[in-house]
Order: sequence, then C-alpha cells, then structure tokens
Amino acid sequence: MAAARTAPTPPGSLKRIVAASLIGTTIEWYDFFLYGSAAALVFNKLFFPDSDPLVGTLLSFLTYAVGFAARPLGALVFGHYGDRLGRKKLLVLSLLLMGGATFAIGLLPTHATVGSAAPLLLTALRLVQGFALGGEWGGAVLLVSEHGDAKRRGFWASWPQTGAPAGQLLATGVLSALTALLSESAFTSWGWRIPFLLSGVLVIVGLWIRLSVDESPVFKAALAAAEERKAAAGTVEKMPLVAVLRHHWKDVLVAMGARMAENISYYVITAFILVYATTSVGLSKQTALNAVLIGSAVHFAVIPLWGALSDRIGRRPVYLVGAVGVGLWMFPFFALIDRGSFGSLLLAVTVGLVLHGAMYAPQAAFFSEMFATRMRYSGASIGAQFSSVAAGAPAPLIATALLADYDSSTPIALYVIAAALLTVVAIACAKETRNADLTEAGEPSPAASRVGADA
Repeated sequence: MAAARTAPTPPGSLKRIVAASLIGTTIEWYDFFLYGSAAALVFNKLFFPDSDPLVGTLLSFLTYAVGFAARPLGALVFGHYGDRLGRKKLLVLSLLLMGGATFAIGLLPTHATVGSAAPLLLTALRLVQGFALGGEWGGAVLLVSEHGDAKRRGFWASWPQTGAPAGQLLATGVLSALTALLSESAFTSWGWRIPFLLSGVLVIVGLWIRLSVDESPVFKAALAAAEERKAAAGTVEKMPLVAVLRHHWKDVLVAMGARMAENISYYVITAFILVYATTSVGLSKQTALNAVLIGSAVHFAVIPLWGALSDRIGRRPVYLVGAVGVGLWMFPFFALIDRGSFGSLLLAVTVGLVLHGAMYAPQAAFFSEMFATRMRYSGASIGAQFSSVAAGAPAPLIATALLADYDSSTPIALYVIAAALLTVVAIACAKETRNADLTEAGEPSPAASRVGADA
C-alpha cells in the first residue's frame, strides 16, 4: 500500500483549492436559493395565478421542494462516479447542469403565456437544479478536506460551506436591488428574470476556476492502491453505494439525523421568513430581504470561526451548541419578528443564522471523516442529501401550512424544536472524528472489510 500516504498540499495550492470550491459552491447555492426567494415573492403570481395568494405560495413552495426530491438521486449518481472517477470531473458537470437550468428558468414563459405548461416546465428545471446540487456538495467539501491536513481541516473545509450564505447573500442582494430599483409591475413583468440570466455569466467564471485545480491527492492514492489490489489479487471493487451500506450504514444514519435541525432551521429562517414577515407581520418585501441579506453576511463571517473552533474542541461539541441553540432560539425568534420592526427582524434572523453556522461549519469535515476514501463521496453525499428530502424540502411548505391552519408561529417553533432534539440524539450517538487521518481511512483490505467501517 505504498500509495496510502500522500504529501501535504502546499499552503498556496490549498488556498487555490479552497477558493475554487468556495466560488463554485457560491454559484450553485446562488442558483438554488434564488429559486427559493423567487418562489416566496413572485412565482405564486406568475405560475399559479388562479390560486388564493397563500395557496399559490404553497404551490410555489411545492415546486421548490421538488428540487430537494432530486438531490438524493444526484447524490447517488455523482457519489458513484465521484468515487470511481474523481472529485474534480463531477464538480465541473454539476456546475454546468445547475447553471444551465437556472439560466433556462430566466427564459421561461409564464402561466399567462402558455398556461399549465409553465409550472410543468418550471418543475422540470427545478428537478435538474436539485440533481446537480445533490452531487455538488459532497465533491466540493471532499476536495478541500482531502487536500488539507487534520489539524486545520475543520477550518479549511468550512470555507466551501460559506458558499451557502454567500449564495444566499448574492441571490438576496440581487433581488433586493431589483425590488428597490424597479416598480412592482416591472419586477413582476420582467425584472425577476435578470438574476436567473445572470447565472450564465457566473457559471463561466466558476468553470474557469474549477478547471484550474488538481484532483484530490488522497483520492488518487486510494485509486492507485485499489488498482494494485486488483492487479495482485484479481479482486473487483464493490460499487461505492454497496460498500457504504455495508460498512458505514450507522454513519449514514448519524449524518441524516445531524442534518435535520441544520436543514429545517435554515430554510425557516431564510425562505419561510419572507412569507411570514410580509403576510403575517405586514413588513415589506424589501425589509424582509434586507434582513436576510445582512444576516447572511454575518453567517458567512462566522462559519470559518465555528470551523476553527471545531479543530480545537471537536466536531461534536460545536455541532451540539448549534442544535441546542437553534431549538432554544425559536420562540424568541418569532417573538422578535412579531414586533414588526426592522431591527427586531434583523436580530432574529442574524442570531438564528449564527447558531445555524455552529452546525453547518463543522459538517464538512465531520462527514468527510466518517467515511473511507473510496466510498467517501457516496457516503457523505447520501447522508447529507437523503435527509434533505425530509428536512429542507418540506420545511417552508410545512411552515406555511402550519401558519395557514393555526394562524400562529407556535406550531412552527415546535416543529423546529423537534428537529433540534432529533439532531441532538444523532450527534450524541456519533463518534468524535477530529484529527482523523483521511489517508488511513482508505478502502478496507479484503481481510478487514468487515470492520473497515470504523476507519
């Protein structure tokens, strides 16, 4: 197994890898979140105009949730080929798919032009977005995790995670600027298309950067070792999915549970809040967008700090701070928003996102360290994306339905608290992975295959 160990990546190269992953994930999340914001603000009028406003919003969020349904499929396909062919190739493909679908949304005819075909086309493109994002996350965080060293892996791997608030920041910022510059009728008529068409330019930039980075050295070493085993013993590797379910099924369940509070709280705080603040509290769209915009900027800044802290005290303690904190914050969160001022709304969103960051920051390194190299893309992606179907996908939909049925924020707060409790249980069952050596978490040897899951 001469290839089991790899030389550390030079600091300059590591920073380039981090920048490439960050910019790529920012673009992908921009595309994905842009849809969520548009679903809350205009898609109910453009694609479901015959419905009651709140029902139209529910239908709009339903197409939003469809994107999450496609993410597990993306995780399976991209994870399989990412573990067989490498991280870089699949990351380029995911960026092309996401950018192309988002650009096409900007060209879609609305219900007024083509009738019921409009929401069907919108749903199809949302499926492509979800499929691409399902494969993006695992590859981006692994590329950084497998280049970095164990001592600062939490910090470096947290930078691709900042792509989520950066994408949210960019999407919300563009929408906020357009709603401020354009009249309501102009924004509804054509202005909403501009952010989607802008994706085409961003994808070109992202591709140029991603094509310039090297493949993960840990993956290349594991691939070489697998080829040596195949040549020496004539053994054929199992499919990554089969290997994950055999050796790492407990880790997959832990990852899924860990994602519940993180995913649900995020979409309540950033997507559903646009509905709640404008329909129940009476704040303007601009006010709600500005609060999410500023909160996302703070979120971006604190994620690397939480990641660095996880290098010092461990992934589990930091993650637990976030899960418990989000659960405790939910009732004050809605109480502040109900005051009806921009300052209280901003405080509610910002504190919520800071606490969310305590879960999101260590997640990249935590999930990467759970799985062996030749099944890591599949394992991390499956754990992260399958949970999104039950967590992030229905979160705005469930929250909006609860608001419509009870006309109160209390059931929504209890919903997030229940997710936080589930995450606390999952993290309590997890092993601490800080300082794990990813070069030693290679493909189990045939003799050790039955116990390789704990690597």
